[in-house]
Amino acid sequence: MRELAEIEDLSGLVRDVLGSGCRVVAVDRLRGGSKKGVYRVRVDGTPMTSVIVYSWAEEENFWPGQNGIDTSDPFAPASGLVPFLTAQRSLAGLGVRAPRILLADDSQHLYPADVAVVEDISCGTLEALFESDPARGTAALNDLAAMVDVMHRHLAPTYGRVDLLEQGGTASGASCEQLVLDRALRDIEETSGRDRRIAAADGHLRERLHGLAALVTPRTAYGLIHGELGPDHVLVDADGHAVLIDIEGLMHFDIEWEHVFLQLRFGKRYPVLSRPGLDPQRLDLYMLAMRLSLVAGPLRLLDGDYPDQALMHEIAEHNLKEALALLP
Repeated sequence: MRELAEIEDLSGLVRDVLGSGCRVVAVDRLRGGSKKGVYRVRVDGTPMTSVIVYSWAEEENFWPGQNGIDTSDPFAPASGLVPFLTAQRSLAGLGVRAPRILLADDSQHLYPADVAVVEDISCGTLEALFESDPARGTAALNDLAAMVDVMHRHLAPTYGRVDLLEQGGTASGASCEQLVLDRALRDIEETSGRDRRIAAADGHLRERLHGLAALVTPRTAYGLIHGELGPDHVLVDADGHAVLIDIEGLMHFDIEWEHVFLQLRFGKRYPVLSRPGLDPQRLDLYMLAMRLSLVAGPLRLLDGDYPDQALMHEIAEHNLKEALALLP
């Protein structure tokens, strides 16, 4: 049984941030976190009524089999205080909004894990706003589109996660397209053992991936991408501005990888985010690879005790059908 944070675990930490007069009155673990714990901590006795706590405790990571990960792989699970702080600095330098950091600590003296306390953007996600206030949601989407443009135009001569590049490291792989191809082939191998439909289409999927990859031409400049930029990873502040969260995977990479994800997650609203000049060959390869990733990843989570099992089943099933539909 996992031991997740309670009021008594977080009270001292939050008082260190907001002052001794602060009293914690409630703690809620927010839905969706699979690599870190995200807690809304409600308080009184201070002008702030709530803060968000990120905990990178081992117990908060629901992904099985995380030992021996190649941290130079841009697709390696991105989690931890260092990637978070580096991503925060990178975005701030571009004027891209993320929650303001109130405290970041890796000493484990204040809390028995790496931890950050950030402002609570309590107006909700862009995903929720599309339903509750479409006009405000549209304005925030336009704001997001401008932020994404800034990020995607911020080019680097090498690809890789920003924390690795900042430390002078070099990402693994021969190219973005080769990394995507290799990952997709591994996803097929893994998923074939779990679902007979992928197993039956194994050869056709591999042939299609290799054919699409052969059409991609080399590239030497890479934009800054979030990596999982869905409307659930965008908050909207009181002024209506978009605020990015779950930023630890921030990296320089082919922007087509981001646009494929944006297309899947924003659906009919994607045209606001779409831009001319994208490489159609990369888009074709990355769309099939993304679908396969969104089958393999959720099925992997189901090996563990991730709480929202039904959602993972739904994501895997939907993307499996869509992947097979991309075969000629």
